[in-house]
Amino acid sequence: MTSLKGRLIGVAVVWILVGVLVSGVALSTVFKTHVTQQFYEELYVHLDELQGLVTVTSSGPHLQRPLSDPRYDVPLSGYYWEVQKPGRIVASSTSLQGGVLLGIPPDDPPDGTVHTHMIDGPTGKVLVAERVHRYNPSDPPLRFIIGTDRRHLESVLQGFNSTLAWSMGAFAGSMIIAASGLILFALRPLNYLRTALNRVRSGSEKKLQGNFPQEVQPLVDELNAMLRSMTELMIRARAQAGNLAHGLKTPLAILTDEAYRIEDKGLPQSSVIILDQCRRMQTQIDYQIARARAVAMHSVPGTLTSVGKAGAEVTSALSRLYQPKGIVIENDIPSTVTAACDAQDLNEMLANLVDNACKHAKGRVLLSCAEESPQHTVRVVVEDDGPGLPPEAFEVVFNVGERWDSEAPGSGLGLSIVRDLVRLYGGDIALDTSSLGGLKVVLDLPRFRTLDDRVS
Repeated sequence: MTSLKGRLIGVAVVWILVGVLVSGVALSTVFKTHVTQQFYEELYVHLDELQGLVTVTSSGPHLQRPLSDPRYDVPLSGYYWEVQKPGRIVASSTSLQGGVLLGIPPDDPPDGTVHTHMIDGPTGKVLVAERVHRYNPSDPPLRFIIGTDRRHLESVLQGFNSTLAWSMGAFAGSMIIAASGLILFALRPLNYLRTALNRVRSGSEKKLQGNFPQEVQPLVDELNAMLRSMTELMIRARAQAGNLAHGLKTPLAILTDEAYRIEDKGLPQSSVIILDQCRRMQTQIDYQIARARAVAMHSVPGTLTSVGKAGAEVTSALSRLYQPKGIVIENDIPSTVTAACDAQDLNEMLANLVDNACKHAKGRVLLSCAEESPQHTVRVVVEDDGPGLPPEAFEVVFNVGERWDSEAPGSGLGLSIVRDLVRLYGGDIALDTSSLGGLKVVLDLPRFRTLDDRVS
């Protein structure tokens, strides 16, 4: 899953690279046009100078002095000039070393008009400018030609493009770094919000706290309002469950008492029916109240409980109860192990399992935490050295009110409540045969996961 931060940075990088590329091409084009124009203007200046230095006498045209630019005197420098008459060369630059400028189209431009061409020169392609001038109407025209190698123009363009490339690259890099930094800075409040949510989920805080910008604060306020509402709903659910249990306890007690009175009056069969129905009613009430409480707590964030502490409390309480029977309860769950469930519900699950194990154990009950467990799960194991159960009973005993041994004490509700509670939290329970000889109960509890764990 792509993060919002990655998407924003990716869009910014693409936009910056496209913008820099378009700007670089535009700058290169503008510079090329400007430099090319400058090259031709320089040719026009040198052409004017060449024409101005030529004088025509009775013996013919003569050059008063060399051109002011010394590059026309350097052999094969790429800077050349010629003065031509129809059919012959009157004068040429020293840089040509006796060569000639060939390939100039034989056009006949009007007097004083400048034409430009690109021809093959002694050192490569040459940009030339030419002008025809007649000193006397009866004399043949003189053709003034001056040229510069195109490589000089290309060298300037290549140097500029190279400088432009690395400078625009550096500019793009700095813009990408600045945009990334700006995006990361702008998204920092979301990281703070994420941290605050982790604190709420871990139970260290009851609401989101921190300084958030105006754009994020309304979201924080709504989340805090939702947390308050969920907490209030949980409190009301617990209170209603308690009120229901208290409201039904007295009528059931009266019915039970009346059943015993009926038995005393010589109607034992009617008494048995009433007592059996009262026990069924009490079983269903206990089951539904426990289930409703677990549903309420499952929806509240911050439900984090120490499994080791809960195991120690259950072990301490039940050891005193079963000590006269010679039952030893051992708790090997580390105190650092935690699970994402309510402390009261975890105590109830462990108490049901350990109490059930003590009822059938010969002398030993063991609580432990499995080293290998499914991902994001805490595996708690409760074992005893009793007679155990056959495999065909492993599923039957989870039914509400069902007991494999009808003569054993209990209501048949404990394992049903445990399975419903643990499944509401996203866990599960399974039965197996213990290495101690009795029953092995495997309880998979949800491990507390941070937001980073959920994303991964």
